[in-house]
Amino acid sequence: MRRESMNEDHQRVGEPVQRGRPFSIEVADRVKRIPPYLFARINKLKYEKRRRGDDVIDLGMGNPSDPPQDFIIEKLAEAARDPRNHGYSDSLGLLNLRREVASRYFKHYGVRLDPEREIVVCLGSKEGFSHLCLALLGSGDTAVIPSPSYPPHLFAVALAGGNQIALDVADTDAFLSNIAYTCQHLYPRPKLLVVNFPHNPSTAVVGPEFYVEVVKLAKRYGFMVVSDLAYADVTFDGYKTPSFLAAPGAMDVGVELTTMSKGYNMAGWRVGFCAGNAEIVRALATIKTYYDYGMFQAIQIAAIMALRHGDAAVEAQAKVYEARRDVLCDGLERVGWPVVRPKATMFVWAKIPEPWAAMGSFEFAMKLLEEADVVASPGAAFGPSGEGYVRLALVENENRLRQAVRQIGRCLGGARGGHPVREEVASPGK
Repeated sequence: MRRESMNEDHQRVGEPVQRGRPFSIEVADRVKRIPPYLFARINKLKYEKRRRGDDVIDLGMGNPSDPPQDFIIEKLAEAARDPRNHGYSDSLGLLNLRREVASRYFKHYGVRLDPEREIVVCLGSKEGFSHLCLALLGSGDTAVIPSPSYPPHLFAVALAGGNQIALDVADTDAFLSNIAYTCQHLYPRPKLLVVNFPHNPSTAVVGPEFYVEVVKLAKRYGFMVVSDLAYADVTFDGYKTPSFLAAPGAMDVGVELTTMSKGYNMAGWRVGFCAGNAEIVRALATIKTYYDYGMFQAIQIAAIMALRHGDAAVEAQAKVYEARRDVLCDGLERVGWPVVRPKATMFVWAKIPEPWAAMGSFEFAMKLLEEADVVASPGAAFGPSGEGYVRLALVENENRLRQAVRQIGRCLGGARGGHPVREEVASPGK
C-alpha cells in the first residue's frame, strides 16, 4: 500500500513543478543586450504542426541532413574504442590535425602556415568566433560586420562588450568604400573587421582582389581582420572561394575561420579551425585554455582522416547542393517566384514576391509555414537590411524540395485580387 501511495504522489514527468516563493534573479547586462529570439514563434508553430501530424518541410536552418562519409565514421568508432582518447585534450588541438589543416591550406590556396604557432582547433567556427571576440575586443571597442548579419557576428561582439557597425554587402565595392569612410569619420577607429564570403545569408561572393583591398585598408587604418570562411566548400558553377590569408600581407593583420560542418557533413561534431596571425591565434588559445579542455580526441583523429582523404567527397557534396539549388530555383521560377541563383553557400536568399512584400519577412515566413507547411528564415532575423527577404536552406533532398515548391505554389497561387503570383511578379513595372 505504501508503494502505491508513493507512486500516486510521485510527480509525473512533464507536469508543472511547484516551487517556493519567487526569488529575484538579476542577470548580467550582457544577457540583456541580446534581443528575443525571432524564430521562437516560428519554431513553436512548427512543433505544434508536427505534433498534429503535419508534414513540415524545414528549410529554415542550414543544418546538413546528409551523413559524413563511412570511412570518417568508422575512424571515429575505432578511435573511440581506444581508452587513451578519453582524457582531456590539448585546447590547441592535436598537432597532427593542425598539420592537416596547414597541408590543406597550401594545397587549396597556396598559403603556408606554421601548425604549431598559426593554427588552433576550435569547437566549431561559431565557438572560435565568439572566443576571438573575447580575445580581441574590450568594452566600447567597435567591430565592423557585414549586413545582413549572421546573428553570432552581431551578438558575439555584444557579449564581448563591443559595439557593431553593420555595412551592407549587396555591393562589395561599396562595402570597401564604406569601411574606409567609417575609419575616416569614427573615433576611436574600428578595432576589428569581420568579413564573411561566401556570405550568410545573402550568398554574396568575392574574388581574390577583394581581400587585397581589405589588407590595404587594415594596414592603412590599423584594424584587425577576421574572415569567416564557413562556406568555402559549397560552391557552384565553377566558382572557387578565395582565402583571405592568400592576400599579400594578410597574415600581418588577421585570421581566418574554417569549419568541417558543411562540406564534410560534420555539423554536430563541432570541428573548426582558426588560422593566421600568430599573435591573434595565441590570444584565442589563451582564452580557450580557460574555457574548455579541447575537443574529444576521437573526433580529432577522425577529422585528420577526413581532411587527408575527403576531397572527392567534399566535391561530390557540393554537386549535391548545386543540384538542389537548381531544383529549388527552377521550381520557384515556374510558380512565379523568380529568385537569384547563388554561386555558393547552402542557401537561396529570396526576395519576397511583390504582392506580399508589404507584410514583412516575419509574417511572410509565418504564411509559408501556416499555409504551405514550409519553414523559411525571415530576413529580419539577420538585421534591418534583411527585411524583404527570406532564406531557404538546401538541406532537404530533391524530391522534398519539389514537394516544397508545389506547396509554396499553392500557397502563393493568388495575389490580392485573385491574380496568379506569376502575373503579379512578372508584370511590367514590378
